[in-house]
Amino acid sequence: MTRRFPLVGCPIRILFSFLSAQLCIPFLLVYMGSALTCNAQGKPSPNPAPDVLVLSNGDTLHGKFISEVAGKVTFHTDSLGDISLAWEKIKELHATERFAVLDKNVKLRSKKDAGQIPVGSLDVVNQKVTVLPESAATIAPIPVQDAQFIVDEAALKKQVYQHPSFFSGWNGAATAGAAVVTATQNQFTVSGGVGMARVVPTAGWLNPRNRTSAGFTGSYGKITQPGYISGGVLVPEAVSKSAIYHAEAERDLYFSPRFYALAQTAFDHNFGQDLDLQQIYGGGIGWTAYKTPKQQADLKGTIQYEKQAFINAAPGSDLNLIGSTLAAAYLLHLKMLTYTQGLAFIPAFNQPRAYSANETNTFAFPAYKNLSFSLASNDSYLNDPPTSLPPTKRNSFQFTMGLTYALKSKY
Repeated sequence: MTRRFPLVGCPIRILFSFLSAQLCIPFLLVYMGSALTCNAQGKPSPNPAPDVLVLSNGDTLHGKFISEVAGKVTFHTDSLGDISLAWEKIKELHATERFAVLDKNVKLRSKKDAGQIPVGSLDVVNQKVTVLPESAATIAPIPVQDAQFIVDEAALKKQVYQHPSFFSGWNGAATAGAAVVTATQNQFTVSGGVGMARVVPTAGWLNPRNRTSAGFTGSYGKITQPGYISGGVLVPEAVSKSAIYHAEAERDLYFSPRFYALAQTAFDHNFGQDLDLQQIYGGGIGWTAYKTPKQQADLKGTIQYEKQAFINAAPGSDLNLIGSTLAAAYLLHLKMLTYTQGLAFIPAFNQPRAYSANETNTFAFPAYKNLSFSLASNDSYLNDPPTSLPPTKRNSFQFTMGLTYALKSKY
């Protein structure tokens, strides 16, 4: 006969049920919380309302306002892609994200000045830009002709408050060309060059603080005439060559939007002018005389030390000169052509006869993506070559053709 103890079993069952509930409830709460968190994180954030562009003819576009540079507004739509319009063709523009409006009448010379740039969402009506900041501050409307640049807030902060590393922000081009001839005479010529420049800030809508540039150009050629026998006399093999090299580097520090101090160095070799090596080390000032989005002209003047060494000169006849470089540089950038020109006159104060001059011209025609077809000339004049046989000409002219690859920074 089995005896039961209901009074004992009940408390045990009650205690077990109580402990189970106490242990399960926290786990259940944690699970529910995790599920809610996952749902909240997995739920996509609502997309911002599209920007609205109303054209002067009444047509309305919905998409994203990108930027405005020198009167050209860039607007993106899914159907048309990026389109560029002048303010005259725009009746209204409404942008919901935060943009910075750079008034051409405001001079940006420091980070403190950048802090005064109006930032907020935009409304453009009646040819006036109204900035709507998150604060309750009221900003007077800016005429569109004075809104020289409109960029997003992130780009402004990056360009004003950050500094690219030394290996970032470089732009330039590399060029290469060659010619080979095999006939009675064997001939080959190779030419190439690379030019790089780095301006900080890298954005053209801010005044530059400094600029670093470096470049190299060179060409080498050789013509070989094989030996032969004429009238029983052996005429030995004849070899003639040409070699022209130029390398330079410059560092500019701006103390105003147009004026800057500079330090430069340059090295030249010209076999045809009997110039073994010309070295220049100097410093001076520069002035950006003219600057638009498509053109720029700079004038420079330096005081420098210069040393000239010649190939066939007597030992110890190297020239140590104190002089200057008076130079001009011009850049023209069009849709189907980029033209650069450089002019330099290099006088010597302690030996007036030891002066030189050079001119370079480069035409680049876009071909495919970053590739261009280029034509270049280099005309140099050296007034004091040493006496030699045959006599050394004072002028040297070089013309080259090649392919140019544009090197563009992603900073």
